Amino acid sequence: MKAAVLAAGYAEFPAEGPRTLLPVDGVPILRRTITNLLHAGFDQFVIGTGYGERAVCEAVAQWFPGMDITCVPCPDYRSTLNAATLLRMRPHLAGDGFLLLDGDVVFDREVAEVLVERGPDCLAVRSVGRLGADDVKVTADNEDRVLAIGKHLPARASMGESVGLTLLGGPTAKKLFAALEAHPTTLGIDYYEAGLQYLIDKGGVTLYGVDVGSMYAVEIDTQEDLEAANKRLAQGPAFDTRVTHVRLAI
Repeated sequence: MKAAVLAAGYAEFPAEGPRTLLPVDGVPILRRTITNLLHAGFDQFVIGTGYGERAVCEAVAQWFPGMDITCVPCPDYRSTLNAATLLRMRPHLAGDGFLLLDGDVVFDREVAEVLVERGPDCLAVRSVGRLGADDVKVTADNEDRVLAIGKHLPARASMGESVGLTLLGGPTAKKLFAALEAHPTTLGIDYYEAGLQYLIDKGGVTLYGVDVGSMYAVEIDTQEDLEAANKRLAQGPAFDTRVTHVRLAI
């Protein structure tokens, strides 16, 4: 199974560098991500890189020698958003389903596992905790079919927060890339979430929200996010970076 990691962004905290290499509780975000996904059955990784591309690719090669990992450079990352990054990754993803995730999300392994168990097309939604104005919110019907996704949605009407992991089947991935390719002259899609919303509105796909409840998943956008994640994860067992015993991909 394939995973597509959007890792082109940079952080200005605690020092400027690739955000996906930020250590959280002593483990870089990207290392934690790939380790968790290997245990969840993923065995092919496509990483969209931008700021600090060389550092990201060298780190991944050191952590996971021999793994099927492809770095895709996105030199225009400063002037574009994640839809452009994903579109550059298309040659390595076209024709296949894949797990799409943001490169700055720290999450429990079980979050990926419940998506795999549910099967495509679905996205992880955290229903527990406060929803802020900057959170990407999800509304759904009584059968958990996603109706809308975006920051603008009212918190009280939302199923919860989209935590940045979406499992797409091959046909839906193909439709999403077609929508992204039409950017910006006809659709105005800057974020892949807007591409998913376009497909939902058009009636081209049915996407389901999967409630991950109290499972941990947080996007590291600020110094405060980083400090909170460090505090939370320090309360649990140390993260095991070993990948010698992983579940075989289906």
